[in-house]
Amino acid sequence: MTNRIAVVTGAAGGMGRAIVRRLLNDGLTLVGLDIDGAAVAGMEQRLAGFVGMAVDLTDPAAVASAFADIRGVHGGVDALVNNAGTCFMSDFPNIPAEEFVRQMAVNFGSAFHCCQEAVKAMSGRPGVRKIVNISSNGAYNFDVFDPPHYRASKAAMDTLTKDLARRYAAERIAVNSLAPAMTETPLFGVLTEDVLARAIAAMPHGRAMQPSEIADWVGFLVSPAGDICSGNVIILNQGRDVR
Repeated sequence: MTNRIAVVTGAAGGMGRAIVRRLLNDGLTLVGLDIDGAAVAGMEQRLAGFVGMAVDLTDPAAVASAFADIRGVHGGVDALVNNAGTCFMSDFPNIPAEEFVRQMAVNFGSAFHCCQEAVKAMSGRPGVRKIVNISSNGAYNFDVFDPPHYRASKAAMDTLTKDLARRYAAERIAVNSLAPAMTETPLFGVLTEDVLARAIAAMPHGRAMQPSEIADWVGFLVSPAGDICSGNVIILNQGRDVR
C-alpha cells in the first residue's frame, strides 16, 4: 500500500500538535508547516514519521515552494489539514486596516493557497484524497464574542470548503470543515479572564473541548470512514447552539 502523506499547517500550535499526533498514530507520514521553524524542528527530532518545514503561510510563493519540495521528496500529497490560524481581538469599528489584512491572510489566505497547491499535489494519488479545514463556530454563531474580521475569515474558509468539494467530487477529493467552539489552545491567551469564563460557562458540558477531541474528528475524516463525507461544515460544540 502506498504510504499516505499528510500536510498539517500550524503544526506547532496546540491544535496542530494534537492533529499531528493523531495522524501519525494512524500511520500517515506527516509534513508540518509552521512559521516557527525551531518548534517544528524540535517536533521532527521527537516524532518518528514527522518532517517539519518553516514556512510563512501568508506568502503564496513560500507555500508554492514548500509544496514543490514535498512533491519532490514524497511524490505527492494525500491529505491536507488547514489548521493555521489566529484571532485578533480589535473590535469593530476600530479594527486597524493592517490587522484586518493580517487576519484574512493568516486564516483564509493560507488555506486558499495551500488548497491550490495540494490539489495539484494530489493528482494521480490513489484513493479518496482529503482536505480538512479547521473553521470555527464563530463563522455562524453571533452570540459569541468573536470579532467580525475573525468571523469573516472563517466564513470564507467554509465557502471555499463547499466550492472545492463540489468542484473536485468527481476526482475523489473530499473537502470538509470542522467548526469547533471553545477549545483549550494557546489562543485562550488572547481573551480576558471574564470573557473566557463566560464562554466556557456557556458550554453544555461546563468545560472547553480539548485539542485531542478535535484531532479525533480530523482522523476520522482523513480515514477511509470519511471517504463519503464531503462539502460539510461539521459543528463541534457539545450541542450548545441547538434551538
